[in-house]
Amino acid sequence: MPVKILADSGSDLPLQFYKENDIKLFPLKVLLKDQEYEDLIKIEPKTIFDSIRNGELPKTSQVSPLDFEKTFTEMAQNKEEGVYIAFSSQLSGTYQTAVMMRDQVKESYPEFKLEIIDTKCASLGQGLVVREALNVAKTGATLEEVAKRAEWIASHMEHLFTVPDLDYLAKGGRVSKASAFLGGLLNINPLLNVEDGKLVPLEKIRGRKKVLRRMIEVMRERGVDFDKQTVGISHADDLNTATEMKTMIQDELHAREVIITEIGAVIGSHTGPETIAIFFLNEKPQ
Repeated sequence: MPVKILADSGSDLPLQFYKENDIKLFPLKVLLKDQEYEDLIKIEPKTIFDSIRNGELPKTSQVSPLDFEKTFTEMAQNKEEGVYIAFSSQLSGTYQTAVMMRDQVKESYPEFKLEIIDTKCASLGQGLVVREALNVAKTGATLEEVAKRAEWIASHMEHLFTVPDLDYLAKGGRVSKASAFLGGLLNINPLLNVEDGKLVPLEKIRGRKKVLRRMIEVMRERGVDFDKQTVGISHADDLNTATEMKTMIQDELHAREVIITEIGAVIGSHTGPETIAIFFLNEKPQ
């Protein structure tokens, strides 16, 4: 029996991808106008972005412990082994909850084998780890081999992103209010990245076109062997800009493959619309 891959909606992969590849999806939750929705399953990202534009402030919550317990128990009973590729523990309590529920299930099923990877990644950065884990699992690799590969990819995944307004990240506690205030001045477009699973502002750049150009420059500085890797782009209701970035990456960095996905409702609740994010490896793909 092949190693089962599990992931949460923090990975910003399309629902169809989960269905086609038999990946277990754990949806995070979005609360909008006193109604709770399952990310990716019960709400479209555009609904969130439109509501933010209209002044609403959605709230989010992690995967339900009961969701984990039910799935893990079923896997244990069926003697399935799995690797769960989790959203960064620095941005959500989902990873910690999953570990707690796995350990609880193991009390009843001591032989249950489930590796839980704290990717320290978000959005399609996490999604690229999921894709790689799936590819390795399909080769018939062992649980340990799949987990080791996922950990390597996660540890070398770069995240670069820009948001037109830092206020959303500040309100959700993802960046400081001081950073948000500075970002709102003088048409400043912040360039951020992820360090050890946390969002960290890198540079403040005036003008949208300049920050997008700078993202390509930073990719060139940090990335290696683009012709041997898949680059990810995720966007918050801004497919046109994502497509422009894809063309630039293909023309200038000659990436082997560039995939585009939409930022989901949960992450989009914190970034707001028009966010653009790019994900790539900073170490030679093995």
